[in-house]
Amino acid sequence: MRVRLKGDAICTLFLLVVLCCLLYSQLEHLVPVGNKELTQKKPSVTTKTFSDSRAPWRPMPAEATEPRLQVTPVLRQREVANKGVQTTTPSPLSDSAFNFKRYLLNKDNRNFNLLINQPKKCRRTPGGPFLLIAIKSVVEDFDRREIVRKTWGREGLVNGEQIQRVFLLGTPKNRTALATWETLIHQESQTYRDILLWDFMDTFFNLTLKEIHFLNWAAEFCHNVKFIFKGDADVFVNVENIIDFLERHDPTEDLFVGDIIYNARPIRVRKSKYYIPETMYGLSIYPAYAGGGGFLLSSHTMRKLSRACKEVELFPIDDVFLGMCLQRINLKPILHEGFKTFGIVKPSAAPHLQTFDPCFYKDLMVVHSLKVAEIWLMWNLLHSPRLSCTQKKQVKKPFQWKKKAQTTMQASPLR
Repeated sequence: MRVRLKGDAICTLFLLVVLCCLLYSQLEHLVPVGNKELTQKKPSVTTKTFSDSRAPWRPMPAEATEPRLQVTPVLRQREVANKGVQTTTPSPLSDSAFNFKRYLLNKDNRNFNLLINQPKKCRRTPGGPFLLIAIKSVVEDFDRREIVRKTWGREGLVNGEQIQRVFLLGTPKNRTALATWETLIHQESQTYRDILLWDFMDTFFNLTLKEIHFLNWAAEFCHNVKFIFKGDADVFVNVENIIDFLERHDPTEDLFVGDIIYNARPIRVRKSKYYIPETMYGLSIYPAYAGGGGFLLSSHTMRKLSRACKEVELFPIDDVFLGMCLQRINLKPILHEGFKTFGIVKPSAAPHLQTFDPCFYKDLMVVHSLKVAEIWLMWNLLHSPRLSCTQKKQVKKPFQWKKKAQTTMQASPLR
């Protein structure tokens, strides 16, 4: 009897051991393969560039060495992440990240060939043009250049003053279409004689190069101009107001006017378009600079800035870079309320009220961020003989209603 009980106990223990082994094997198979792989990869952490702001030049692993964005530092941006160095031969890269290391290594490369020039642009008028309009553009934006030519950027006499125009371009990022664009842009240049094309890649980070090269070009080929307006292709400019303003100033004296930004702080967030590491700019405040949508300067200031650009280290934000050059020549830019380079903000008290009002634009100089159709429409509305502005719009407080108007609005609410 005892022998039989002992044998049963041994069998029971054996079966328990077998059951435990089966359960263990089943649990092991339930663990996802991906989790096991992740667990194995934990010790080897991938190193990324700028993973630590105090050690920005940490080398990247092999799979991360492919540059995401290339730029060509020469002489120019705002925006606030603009330049790296690149000629016209490299393959296209995405704009998702800015290679600061490459930029710093190549930042002294600031002399690029002028592929298309307009050397006689400012010689057409005896004594030089009163105003030169210089517009930043890219090769692909033919429609924007065309609308500028047909509206506010027209050449010729405006209010008795001679106006000339140039567009500032680099080579396109899409290298596969370069041959086609090259043919088209040369044809456009022959037709309009207003294209300036340099041999650096036209990227947001290379706008500083565009700034420098234009100032050098103006100092050499347009030294007899009185004043310069420099802006973007997506702005609306009331040239008549600009001429009226400039006729009260002396071109032989310093003048730099625009939408001035004071006490701006560098962006330290890596995901931002305007990210600048402390190793590139250690100060907490930028110098005063003008919004890149558009600003005015005299010929005297233009020549001084062209020299200062050669003495100031390149910075990947063109607007800030120009502010550094102004600081170099000890010139304080002038804020003018007529420059709306960040667009027109609707008043919170009347969010339904449209800001696309020709009577309001009539008293402004520059308004940024307009579409092609909006520029064409505003130009035609402002120059319509049927335009009647009974109440003059004010720049500082453009939407002020009289008591009578307020009563009317309250009596008949919008549907």
